[in-house]
Amino acid sequence: MLTFLAAYVLAVLPLPQWLLWARPEWLALTLLYWTIALPHRVGMVTGLSLGLGLDVLEGAALGQNALALAVLAGLTLTLYQRLRVYGLWQQAAVVFVLIGINQLVCQWVQNLEGVGAPALFFLIPAFSSALLWPVVLHTLRGLRRYYRVY
Repeated sequence: MLTFLAAYVLAVLPLPQWLLWARPEWLALTLLYWTIALPHRVGMVTGLSLGLGLDVLEGAALGQNALALAVLAGLTLTLYQRLRVYGLWQQAAVVFVLIGINQLVCQWVQNLEGVGAPALFFLIPAFSSALLWPVVLHTLRGLRRYYRVY
């Protein structure tokens, strides 16, 4: 739970204007890790509830992030056994695709509202998240092993 709280804090941390488009999807990365590591505990319901919390925190349309994170968790649940055996950079490539789908769902909801991004800028966080995946993976794995979370 503390890792999700830290992801919430990182998700709303103030950044310079030029860096806002490249903000990694911290909550999605954390959910992705825990879904791979503990698929029997973390899944679509967790993604849905975390997404509702993020919607409230960001002031987004209620259900936008909830839908996106539930889809992300569902896709991760179908792929978690494969992801465990992939190499680190193969995992990062799959993370790029998964976070890209997450961003695509959010962009779809924003387009329905009429406030979507004009170009493919909404995929930049997927790229930055994929680059940070090795750091997130090793950090959360170290915490999970240190506190013996199984």
